[in-house]
Amino acid sequence: MEALLVSTLVVAIAEIGDKTQLLAIILATRFKKPIPVILGILAATLANHALAATAGYWVSDFLSGDVFRWAIAVSFIAMAGWALIPDKADDEDGGNVGRYGVFLTTTIAFFLVEMGDKTQIATVALGAKFHSIFWVSMGTTLGMMLANVPAVYLGEAATKIVPLKYVRIGAAVIFLLLGLWQAAELLGLLK
Repeated sequence: MEALLVSTLVVAIAEIGDKTQLLAIILATRFKKPIPVILGILAATLANHALAATAGYWVSDFLSGDVFRWAIAVSFIAMAGWALIPDKADDEDGGNVGRYGVFLTTTIAFFLVEMGDKTQIATVALGAKFHSIFWVSMGTTLGMMLANVPAVYLGEAATKIVPLKYVRIGAAVIFLLLGLWQAAELLGLLK
């Protein structure tokens, strides 16, 4: 249950202001069909984060030991710094739906844009830390949906509810705390 809750919280906060959330806003305002956009985001996130959590799980099995656990701690701390860097949607536009429809266009665009994104990297790290593909995938997907469904319905106004600067700082603090938590466990400070 801890894997689900931590994964949900980390990704929900990290996703706010992220390029995939900006893509969700762009797709929603361009197509004006929220249900297929939301379902496309859900399908893309489930697939992408299941693969990411599986990679984290597999890597943690393959590369076990203190060196690997220190690498996880350092990766969370590095993500704290990365979370402070604003994302831009300059290279992402809603595109033309063409013959694929809103759902498939959203699914493909969202899956590809999420590749290498900080929330995907966080999912890999969470999969390694908690050694749970299912609960981490479900938590990170829930976090993505908690951040993106309101963005789809509120469009550009969603980015004005909470200043993104403060959201990025909150995400950075959470990543930093996860890294320090992992380090404290390795140092035997938490039992």
